[in-house]
Amino acid sequence: MTRSVLVVPMLLLAALGAGAQMSDPIPTPVTTKSLRVEIRDVARLPDSRGLRPASEDTAPSAWARISFVRELPDGRRFANDSRGRLYLLEDDTQPKLYLDLAAVYPLGFYRSLQSGFIAFTFHPEFDRNGLLYTVHGEKGPGNPGVPHFIPPGFGPADVTYQTVFTEWRATDPRAASFAGTRRELLRVAHVVDNYFHPLGSVEFNPTAKPGSPDYGLLYIGGTDYGFSNGGGPRATNPGQTQRLDTLVSVMLRIDPRSPSVSKGTKGVGDYTIPAINTFAADGDPKTLGEIYAYGFRNAHRLSWDPADGTMFAVDIGNSQIEEINIIHEGNNYGWFRREGTFENGVHVLGGNMSVVFPLPEDILDGKTKDGFTYPVAMYDHGEGLSVTGGFVYTGRIPALRGKFLFGDIMRGRVFAADLAALKGADDGIPRTVAPIEEVQLFVREPNGMTRDVTLKQLAERTMGGGQLPRADLHMGVARDGEIFLTSRQDGMIRMLVP
Repeated sequence: MTRSVLVVPMLLLAALGAGAQMSDPIPTPVTTKSLRVEIRDVARLPDSRGLRPASEDTAPSAWARISFVRELPDGRRFANDSRGRLYLLEDDTQPKLYLDLAAVYPLGFYRSLQSGFIAFTFHPEFDRNGLLYTVHGEKGPGNPGVPHFIPPGFGPADVTYQTVFTEWRATDPRAASFAGTRRELLRVAHVVDNYFHPLGSVEFNPTAKPGSPDYGLLYIGGTDYGFSNGGGPRATNPGQTQRLDTLVSVMLRIDPRSPSVSKGTKGVGDYTIPAINTFAADGDPKTLGEIYAYGFRNAHRLSWDPADGTMFAVDIGNSQIEEINIIHEGNNYGWFRREGTFENGVHVLGGNMSVVFPLPEDILDGKTKDGFTYPVAMYDHGEGLSVTGGFVYTGRIPALRGKFLFGDIMRGRVFAADLAALKGADDGIPRTVAPIEEVQLFVREPNGMTRDVTLKQLAERTMGGGQLPRADLHMGVARDGEIFLTSRQDGMIRMLVP
């Protein structure tokens, strides 16, 4: 197949002149062409309504707020409720409390859809070392925890919230509930009014094998910590990004071991900077060596292609564009300067954060290099509002093989892009992006008939009818390559099935 088949040019509104504000950046709609896939219920986490006081819970009517579903190599399945609990799903379906994080950290913050118990992951050798990693949010004022990092130009009096990255060591990795010790690797201060964009993803590269330089290193998704829309006079602060002396808007790669153990170079927190990192040896003493790539607004999900190790990140946009990126170490992905293949309006005379402007044709064509790495696929806010996912599909559904699956948090739509097209678009030419199509979900009724549905409709039915404010879609991948879909409204874990 030729590149002209694999990638398509981004269509711009012909009526807009160069430099004009764009009201519909990507006018071609995302539609369902041929992908129709069955979805089934798998398990439901316990009802956690009332676990937090209503005054401390942004979504008190939501059954349970699932962010991640993960499986260990031994087959055990885990899922977290952001209200502060980690569950082991015995026999893959029956949830049992494994770790009560909220009880250990009483200053946990739950007044934001992005707060509470945010993320977790297991060390690839968990069965031997018992290491588990979590991210959670805490209140700032009165918190005795001392941040390792406060954004440049601010001090302890400015701290509004904290995001905490913790390592837990299970005494018995095979036990059905956690018992052991913990160590805080990193505390990051937020200084904006609302708790937006904490650390959203912590991942080990699943393609790295024992003995390889990348094995055992942790990747942490990049975020601007609310500096784009976190509320208050400090929120719109482009000067906090596009820097290499800060944790703002940067993706990290760290050795989670304490320097006291590794005898290596200490990072901002109690972890080690990998010697293989590009920025660890760039000769600039101001550069943070733990930085892997930078220029992200909220790259809250990371994944790898099992076949060749290509790294993907989905980056939630601000006013207009949602991005799928292929990640290369050391590259700059543009935020606050760029949103997708457009210029963010805050940098344009007469513009603002809510609008984007077209780039010059020579930049779009790749003839002029501006130093930024552009997305390999994207959609605008006519199609959805917050990208999530995504994963290279390796399961048993023929129609999805060779696809990269992702979705939209708010509207619950599930999307697919051809994997070869995504990699073909990683060519240094911003204009070329892979086409996207929607995956039509359906359920099989007891009478054998099928019915097309959306995830939001399924969640509404599970919750007894009525309109839900949002689908709250997130995705996960099983050890056999099949895809989990969850809604942070109804607490249900579902799966795409052959």
